[in-house]
Amino acid sequence: MSLTNEQITAVKGRGFLINRGTECFSGRVVPAGGTYSAEELSVIAECAKRYGSGKIAFTSRLCAEIVGIPYEKIDEADAFLAENGLHFGGTGAKVRPITSCKGTTCVYGNIDTQGLAAKLHERFYVGMGTMKLPHKFKIGVGGCPNSCMKPSLNDVGIEGHKVFTFNEDLCRGCGKCAIEAKCPSRAVTKRDGKAYIDSGKCLKCGVCVGKCPFGAVPKTAESACMIYVGGTWGKSRREGTALPGYFSEEEIPAIIEKIMLWYKENGYQKERLGMTVDRVGTDKLMNAILTDDILARKDAIIAADVLARP
Repeated sequence: MSLTNEQITAVKGRGFLINRGTECFSGRVVPAGGTYSAEELSVIAECAKRYGSGKIAFTSRLCAEIVGIPYEKIDEADAFLAENGLHFGGTGAKVRPITSCKGTTCVYGNIDTQGLAAKLHERFYVGMGTMKLPHKFKIGVGGCPNSCMKPSLNDVGIEGHKVFTFNEDLCRGCGKCAIEAKCPSRAVTKRDGKAYIDSGKCLKCGVCVGKCPFGAVPKTAESACMIYVGGTWGKSRREGTALPGYFSEEEIPAIIEKIMLWYKENGYQKERLGMTVDRVGTDKLMNAILTDDILARKDAIIAADVLARP
C-alpha cells in the first residue's frame, strides 16, 4: 500500500476507516439521536454516489458508513457533507455517537428515546466531544426492559420504566386477572384471593399500566429511568452497574457529566470505564455522582492529561 500508517491514523480520527485490503475508506456519518431526516438520507446517498462506491452500511451505533471513499476524495466528501449540515466522526477515545432504540414510537417505549438521545448528542457528543478520555465512551438510551439496544452493555446506559404503586384496596380478586394475564415477567400471582405483585420479579416495564378495570394498577404511571454504568461487550465483558433507584430525564445529563469527569480523573489510558469502577470502587463513583464536589474541578480535569498506567 502507498498510504502510510500516519495517513491512515490521521483520517481515522476524522471518522474514516480503512476498507480491508484496499486504499479506500468508509466514512461514518453521525446522526443526532439515532435518526435521519429524508433530506439527510438523500445527502448521504448523493455523497456515496459522488465520492464513494455508492454503497452505505449502518453501524451498531446507527452511523451511516459511506463505503469505498478513495483517500484523495476524503476532503471533498467531508466538505460536501458539512455544506449540508452533516458530519463524519464517531471514532477515538472520547464520547462516541449516542444511540437509541425506537422507543419514541414503539408500543413498549416508556420514554422518548430518540428525543433524549438527541439532547445528549448536543450536550456530550458535540458539547464535550473534544474532551480526551481514557478510552471510548458509549451512551445508549433504551425505552423499556426489553433491552433491544442493550443499555446495560454501554458505558452509560439509560432504560425507560413506568413506576407506579399497586393499590390492593381496589383489587376485586377477579377470576381472570387482567394484569396477571398481561405481565411478561410473571410477577403477578393470586394471594388470599387478590392480586399480588412480586417486587423482586416486577421489571416496571409498564405493560400492565391501565389494564386493571378497577384501577388497582393506575391508568397512567410516571416515566422514570434506570441508569447502568460501566457496561462493556466484546473482548472484555461486563454488565453495567445499576445505580440505585430511578431518575427523571431531567436529572440524567448532570449524572452523565459527573461520570465522565470521574472517569477522566481516575481512568488509566486504554482502560474502559467498567474496569476503572472495579479498580477504584463503586463507592467512590457513587460519591462523585451524589455530590457536586467533582464539578468544582471540571476545568482542571478536562485540561489534564489522561493518566498513564503505572
